[in-house]
Amino acid sequence: MSSCNRATNPHFKNRDSVPYHSLSKEETLQHLNSSASGGLTSAEAQKRLKTYGPNQLECAQKKSLLLRFFSQFTDFMIIILIAAAVISFVVSLLEGHADYVDPSIIFAIILLNAILGVLQEAKAEKSLEALKKMSAPNAFVLREGRQFSIPSKDLVPGDIIFLETGYFVPADARLLDSANLKIDESSLTGESHPVEKNCDCILAADTMLGDRNNLVPATGIVTYGRGKAVVTATGMNTEVGNIAKMILEDVTPDTPLQKRLAQTGKILGIAALFICIIIFILGTTQGRPVFDMFMTSVSLAVAAIPEGLPAIVTIMLSLGVQRMVKKNAVIRKLPAVETLGSATVICSDKTGTLTQNRMTVTALSSSTQFETPNSDFATFLLSLATLCNDSVVQIKDKKLSVMGEPTETALAMAAYDLGINKTKLDLTSKRIFEIPFDSTRKRMTTVHKNPYLTSYLSLEETMDCISITKGAPDILINKCSYYCENGTIKKLTSTIIHTITQLNLTMTQDALRVIAIAFKPLKVSAGTPKNWGNDLESSLVFVGLVGMIDPPRPEVKDAVFTCKRAGIKPVMITGDHISTACAIGKELHIISNNSQAISGQELNSMSDEELKNTIHKFGVFARVSPEHKVRIVKAFQNNGEIVAMTGDGVNDAPALKCADIGCAMGITGTDVAKNAADMILTDDNFATIVSAVSEGRGIYDNIRKSIHFLLSSNIGEIITIFIAILFGLQAPLVAVQLLWVNLVTDSLPAISLGMEPVEKDIMKRKPISPSKGIFSDGLFLKIIIEGMLIGSLSLLAYVTGIAVLSERSLSLGRTMCFSVLSLSQLFHSFNMRSEHSLFTIGLFSNKQLLFSFLLGTALQISVVTCLPLAAIFKVIPLTIQQWFIVFALSSLPVLLVEFQKKVIK
Repeated sequence: MSSCNRATNPHFKNRDSVPYHSLSKEETLQHLNSSASGGLTSAEAQKRLKTYGPNQLECAQKKSLLLRFFSQFTDFMIIILIAAAVISFVVSLLEGHADYVDPSIIFAIILLNAILGVLQEAKAEKSLEALKKMSAPNAFVLREGRQFSIPSKDLVPGDIIFLETGYFVPADARLLDSANLKIDESSLTGESHPVEKNCDCILAADTMLGDRNNLVPATGIVTYGRGKAVVTATGMNTEVGNIAKMILEDVTPDTPLQKRLAQTGKILGIAALFICIIIFILGTTQGRPVFDMFMTSVSLAVAAIPEGLPAIVTIMLSLGVQRMVKKNAVIRKLPAVETLGSATVICSDKTGTLTQNRMTVTALSSSTQFETPNSDFATFLLSLATLCNDSVVQIKDKKLSVMGEPTETALAMAAYDLGINKTKLDLTSKRIFEIPFDSTRKRMTTVHKNPYLTSYLSLEETMDCISITKGAPDILINKCSYYCENGTIKKLTSTIIHTITQLNLTMTQDALRVIAIAFKPLKVSAGTPKNWGNDLESSLVFVGLVGMIDPPRPEVKDAVFTCKRAGIKPVMITGDHISTACAIGKELHIISNNSQAISGQELNSMSDEELKNTIHKFGVFARVSPEHKVRIVKAFQNNGEIVAMTGDGVNDAPALKCADIGCAMGITGTDVAKNAADMILTDDNFATIVSAVSEGRGIYDNIRKSIHFLLSSNIGEIITIFIAILFGLQAPLVAVQLLWVNLVTDSLPAISLGMEPVEKDIMKRKPISPSKGIFSDGLFLKIIIEGMLIGSLSLLAYVTGIAVLSERSLSLGRTMCFSVLSLSQLFHSFNMRSEHSLFTIGLFSNKQLLFSFLLGTALQISVVTCLPLAAIFKVIPLTIQQWFIVFALSSLPVLLVEFQKKVIK
């Protein structure tokens, strides 16, 4: 019995504090008070079921739908919007015409946001439902000395269960017997290959989850062999149950956009109330009618709040979602689009995301040197490897399909690339005997007759049959007495053995999985298969080594470079061994040396504070558990980073939920991972995340442009009213005109700005710091200056109408002011498109904005020229001369901002 030194570790955690992997089979049975030959009695099983509860996952207590719905209305911005809707309706009612349109739109926006919020709260519940679906529906159990098939929910600690190929593992268990048992634990541990199990091994207490080869975890799948085990944990006490707890306990953080919009909402709400009070006090102290000043100040306060902003943001995010679907990224949560643009760290799984999830032969060697893949030797070596191989090769519609164990499929595909068809080879060199692969022996042997491939060899005697053995190099080399060089069989010497060992070492240092191939010439007269026995695996002829790895995706290297240039740290988190992870990490330039990689065992020895202080040193985290992934994500977040996390397995779900944005794999991803994620990658490709980051940055840019446009326009309205009242002039605008400008003229261009294409240099910029507000980098000053410009132009039009033109009158001044205020904002929307000149990016490249401009202009002209509408909005028709003045003043913002861009450049 193999055994490792037992050790205790202060950082070791187990939900019942018993590290069963460090106990012998007998100790485990004794601790669980069970019998390997008889199992539990029915009475004892019922007693334990009452103690431990059913073997199923729990859900959090659900809030009522009504409570979840009303909890969406506690946001400060939402409260302000409700107040705006009520005030808007009251103002219109007092003005003598009940306006239902404006408040209806506002309430529709609020309702839409509430519905979206309720839908998102169901995410954790869906994750747990998916976990439940992964549980085995039935289990084969030994009770009172007899085998039963029972619902897996009735299993209890101490039950003896049986495992067969294709079965789900129904609960965490300690192996008692195993025969070539392999378990696929990838969804739980991230290990990319089925794990060989050994019931006799006793391990150290601090052994990582992925290395506990004497345990089988719930939700694992038996891919090979069979076994017998005693249940050690059920339900929420299993490893997958611990993941369920983390999903329930971890709260998805607010996105940067949600935080910024909440802050903006508070600022705007307080500013609106302040403006309302100041304007009202200023007007009444000048002796103006109290009712008129109340109307004006309230209308201005409503105008100061861009109540369409949540709708505009939602529309922009939705448009971004549609664009990202075309780039293989499906967004499950709208704010996640913008969060991607703020990402500073991308934590990615290795297998299938950074790599191709397909073992591929990358190195071949003879006994003396590395060989090229197109040589006669390579054809001979891979022909042998393909014959001693249980994979199945199929070609349908000229497409190759290989099914089987990953190592064997890699050998068959490498042979196919050299023109060796396994199906045809199996027919010409028929297998007549075999010794199957055994995890203890670490090799397999097959015997074939009529081996035409022996034409490569120079043999003194005719060979009727050939036995082929493939397996671990360290095992196989001890079974060899000869080696093959250029088709000639020679005596194996210590020098050649040393050379083979060095070739094997070179491959393993490159993180390759290495398989050795040997053969033995046979004559039928030497005996029959029944009495060949162990003689088949002695005095073998060593042929060569085959090295293979799951290679990186070809496009990922460029994507990693783009990340680094964009100020984003790419990080690999994997369940694979550290040597494999380092090799891939260095090839992709995620790390430059092995000191930048750390294993899960090393993480166990670090406190959360130590991890937080050293987290930026590492780019690769290997052999990690679900708890480690959450710790890694939180350590980055505690340093102020915005973390995107990718994953496909159950083990990734807590980290996906904890991250600022979780990205699940669409092809290989489990339902648990998908339901816990904010985004699903339909091609399982790291490069898609980088493309999505670019899109997210573009969306944030566009949201910022819209806010810039809306607020500079609104400040223009405030300046117009405030300055006029300050200088004792009649109010240049009435309430209905303010509401028109705020609702119609502002909204269409703001939405169209959301359709602005992503700027070409966007991935050359650093990520937006989450500590920065929307008004950072001088945006607030720009908004004030541009608002003053729009306000000044509107006041200039007003003064021209009441004092300069020969037809001067209050109605003319208000009409010209109203028209300039509307049209100047429409012109100003073109300034928002880019920091670059309009002539650089193309004046007509955003057709939606052009359409909004033309439609807004047409509506504004209609309001002034159509007499019934003019009566409602208290304006008068303008002459051609007056329209010329209006358009000349309105277009000035474009000319002045273009001049400013030119100066800055």
